[in-house]
Amino acid sequence: MNAMPDVVTSRDDGANAIGRLVAVLRDCAPCVVAVSGGVDSLTLATLAHRTLGEAAHMVHAVSPAVPPAATARVRALAASEGWRLSILGAGEFEDPRYRENPANRCYFCKHHLYGALTAAVPGQVLSGTNLDDLDDYRPGLDAAREHQVRHPFVEAGVNKAGLRAIARALGLGEIARLPAAPCLASRVETGLPIDGGALGFVDAVENLLRERLAPSTVRCRLRRSGVVIELDRHTHDGLDAARRIDLGAELAELAHRHAIVGGITFATYARGSAFVRETT
Repeated sequence: MNAMPDVVTSRDDGANAIGRLVAVLRDCAPCVVAVSGGVDSLTLATLAHRTLGEAAHMVHAVSPAVPPAATARVRALAASEGWRLSILGAGEFEDPRYRENPANRCYFCKHHLYGALTAAVPGQVLSGTNLDDLDDYRPGLDAAREHQVRHPFVEAGVNKAGLRAIARALGLGEIARLPAAPCLASRVETGLPIDGGALGFVDAVENLLRERLAPSTVRCRLRRSGVVIELDRHTHDGLDAARRIDLGAELAELAHRHAIVGGITFATYARGSAFVRETT
């Protein structure tokens, strides 16, 4: 087994890792890149197309859990780069195991995604998973193994900071600055059913708050106790009482229109705080 290459961090300009990634991509051709619309998959898709041309086929799956802005971002970059792009529905919302939102919900999502990609387009399926993703509980990686998905960033020893450096080296400065953007279903507390209408509310709230506050991080969490708006500490601490009241009223109106019940509170951002892992 080959030794893991040196990890590429933000101190690297990305040029060294690009050579390793190109070698991995050539070994994968023809390939199918799963493109979610985040920095990871957009960077991978860009390099795959520039390396392999028509031998790289990009596929973007749409569902209520995917923000429309992510789909628009994929379409725009595909047009500017000249990708072969297919857009399909993965069908995870048809699976009651996914909608029940267990701790391993991500497994069912990725199982449907990779199955749909494999059925739709021939080639080696690739994901934008990077080294940092291996440090967290990600049941979607089990589905990836079952579908023999390869992760070029992992194989090339690239973590998230290094991935952003690669995006900058490829001339994708705006993409490199994208904040982390897990799917909308990740906002729903484990065990609460996943509902497409509720995810529409989550997306509407986060878009509104980006317009009003320009936060570096915003999450609209749906919990048993109600709606919790998480903001980066700087933005959260900068909200005075009057501003919170005004925003709360605006968000309550959105909740009413989407049939969301429960109070609305504000908190500082905590990664993965809607996730409740099962214990034994």
